[in-house]
Formats: sequence, C-alpha cells, structure tokens
Amino acid sequence: MVEERAEAARVNKPVLIVGAGVAGGVVAEILTKRQNSDYKPVGFVDDDISKQRQSIHGLPVLGCRKDIPTLVNRYNISEIIIAIPSAAGRVISQIVEISQTSKARLKILPGFYDFITGRIGIGHIRDIEMNDLLLREPVSLDIGKIAQYLTGQNVLITGAGGSIGSELCLQVAKFSPGELILLGRGENSIYEIESKLKEKFPSLCFKTEIADIKDSVRMKKIFDKYRPKVAYHAAAHKHVRFMEKFPGEAVKNNIIGTQIVAEAAYLAGTDIFVMLSTDKAVNPTSIMGATKRVAEMVIQGMNVRGGTRYVAVRFGNVLGSRGSVIPLFKRQIARGGPLTITHPDMVRYFMTTLEATQLVIQAGVMAKGGEIFVLDMGQPVKILDLAKKLIRLSGYEPEKDIKLLFTGISPGEKLEEQLLAENEKPVPTSHQRIFAVSGCKLDSAKVNAFMNTITNPEFSFQEEKVIGLLQDVLPGFRKASCLGDGVC
Repeated sequence: MVEERAEAARVNKPVLIVGAGVAGGVVAEILTKRQNSDYKPVGFVDDDISKQRQSIHGLPVLGCRKDIPTLVNRYNISEIIIAIPSAAGRVISQIVEISQTSKARLKILPGFYDFITGRIGIGHIRDIEMNDLLLREPVSLDIGKIAQYLTGQNVLITGAGGSIGSELCLQVAKFSPGELILLGRGENSIYEIESKLKEKFPSLCFKTEIADIKDSVRMKKIFDKYRPKVAYHAAAHKHVRFMEKFPGEAVKNNIIGTQIVAEAAYLAGTDIFVMLSTDKAVNPTSIMGATKRVAEMVIQGMNVRGGTRYVAVRFGNVLGSRGSVIPLFKRQIARGGPLTITHPDMVRYFMTTLEATQLVIQAGVMAKGGEIFVLDMGQPVKILDLAKKLIRLSGYEPEKDIKLLFTGISPGEKLEEQLLAENEKPVPTSHQRIFAVSGCKLDSAKVNAFMNTITNPEFSFQEEKVIGLLQDVLPGFRKASCLGDGVC
C-alpha cells in the first residue's frame, strides 16, 4: 500500500490553499503561473467571513476551515497547503486535526521571515513537521541582557557537535562573541557545525578543539588557553537504554566529566557555567537520569566557593534530536512500518531544538549561582498520539497503511517524566517560560564521599558497585524497581 502511494502520478494535483491573505495569494500566483507545474490550485479556505465568495488570482474562496474535508472530497484535492506564515502552533494543529479526516496530504509555507524577505518559491513549500504543531507561543528573549553577557566575550560549548550543542553554537554566534570555542569528541560532528558557522557567520571568530571532557589535563589547558567568560556544558551520554547497559560509562562521562569541566572553568575564571540537564534527573529510575541528577548536585556544591556562577537547566525531549523518536518514526514510515512504540500510555515533554537552546541562553542571564532552572515544556505529549499524527502528516493512515507495534518499556524508562521532585517547588523568574527550583536538598558530605570513591584510581566501575553508590547518594534511586515489566 505504501509503495503504491509513493508511485502515484504527480501530474496536475488538485491543491487547496488554507489562508486567503497575501501569503495565500502569492502561493496561488506561483502555482498558476509556473509552467509544467505538478499542482493545480482550485481555491482557498479562510475563516474570515468578509473573504467568502471572493476571487483571488482567479481562484474562489470556497469556505472555512471546517469545510476542508467536504471540499477535499468534492474537488478530489490531493494536497492542502497551509499559507498562514504567522500562525501559532495551536492554529496549525487545529487545521491539521480538521484535515486529518480527509485523504489529502498537508504542506506548509515557510515562516513569516522567509515570506517578508521574499525568500519564497515552490521549492520552499514543505511538508508539515512536528515542530509546527507545538501548542505554545514562540519564545521571547531578552535580547539586550543576552547581548550584555555574550557579545565580545569568549564562549565555550562542550558537546558542540551534538543536537543541542550545535544549535547553541548557531544561537550564540548571533550575538557576536569574541571567540566561540567548539569543544567535542567526535571530529565529524564538529566538522559539520564548523562548516555551518563558516557559511552563516563568515566574520565569526571561532576555534575548534577535539577533546574528551574526562581528560582533566586537556580540559585545564583548553580553558586556560581561551579563558571563556561563559561555558555551556552540553556534552553528555543521553541514551537511556545504552546507559543501562554501561552504567560505568554514564558515571565517567556525566558525573566525572562534568566535575572536570566545571573545575577547569573555575580555575580559568569563567563567570557563568551552564550545565544542560534533563527531566529524567527528577526522581530518576534510569542510570542516565541518576547520573544527571548527581551532576546537578556536583555543580551546586562547587558553586559555594564563589567566583564562577554554576547553574543547571532541566528540559525534556528535543524534537528531531539524535536518538529521539521523530527521526526513528520517519525512518520506519519510509520503510512502510511498523512504528515501534514502547507503551500505549507513555507520555513525554517535548521542545524544539531552537526553543531549548534559546531558553538555555536566556537562563544564563538570570544566573546568580547555584540555581536549577526548569524550562516550561507545556503539556506532555502521548507518544502514541505523536506517532499517529506523524503517520497522517506523511499521507498515510495508522494501522491501515502503517502498523503500530508495542514493544514494552525498557529498563530504566518511566511511563511519564516529571519536571519537579516531590520536595521541589517552581519559583517564577523574570522570564515566563523559565522557573527556578526551590527545595533541592544538597547533602554535601554524601556527594563528596561519592566523588572521592569514583575518582579513586582503584575504583573498578563494576555495575553493582556503580548502582550501589548511586543509591547511597540518591536514596530514592532503585534500579531494581525498573526491571521485569519495566514499568516504573
């Protein structure tokens, strides 16, 4: 069935345009004037009553959004193009919900900036992505204060080649830092972000360093060389399933590596150190979550010395990042399915990469030292609903064209993540999308004992020893509770 649809003829596809404004008119003009076009626009839909029964570029306004399914059947519409560049995610989501009952495939016009700058053509009309559907307003940034702490300053980013690290590089570059230092272990990923920066910011001064954050001598030399005023620590092992298999590596990278980088920052006189954390650090059931929670505690303990201001920022899953479900689902859809889902009731918080990195940068403005910030993730999303929506956005019907397969929860996974522990409370900050966490208890003696043990050259990092130590420093952490059926 999937192969048959993929091979369907592309000539003269009837198209319905959502939005009879200026943008919709531009789309209609492009489609009608282009020679040898695969598309044949038949009309518009628009909720503006004053536009009903009007004609734009020779095409009629056929009705409102609610009429889309009827119009698709009446005119045998093949594709629907959403041409409302300034629409919020909730509006796009409403249009998608209405259109999903029809057989037509959905596409969308580029963002408003691309439209007003004239960077629009038939090739820019693209498939709808999950990013378009997030039910939140765009992030607003305090540009002036961000510029004050980034512009002209040396900024170092660990894990600079990763999904979040590379986007951080692109966002920081907009504020013209003195030098931007890209630190990462994988040469290919660093090469990729280096190439992007050269293309988008030709006048930017940046340096690259291939290094392992667990190498204390190398970290101290790098920080001493560049003396960054701001450091974003994005390097980490993040895959829950892999870290369950290799807990020693999770501890080495996420805890010891964090301490090494944070110490190097202190010795080099770094002003602000921002560690990227995760909602999985809250009441952790996975090795990965437990190591990130301990890493939060490590930098809180280091903050008491004064000088460098250490903060952590928690957020959830990032749409489209390496290892996230969206790229996996897309690959599975391309193969004709099935889509593998761990559990029908599993929910997660999601953000776009851009949202996450912008809010991480904003959190640096508010850093007084010792805080754990939590980003407002909106409402949690059911993974099953996400899968069905992505299947429909790809032009197929769940279970009919693409099957869904439930595989069971893996050890360490939760059905539902949390942003705050039971003893933690959100405290509003100057930014409506960022909260500080109160009630984070730090047992310095336990943390110090833990660090002394794992940094001892004689420590073996055997699985049972690692888990036992994590349970000592995090009394609520019990890996055994996540075995068996995996439900935590």
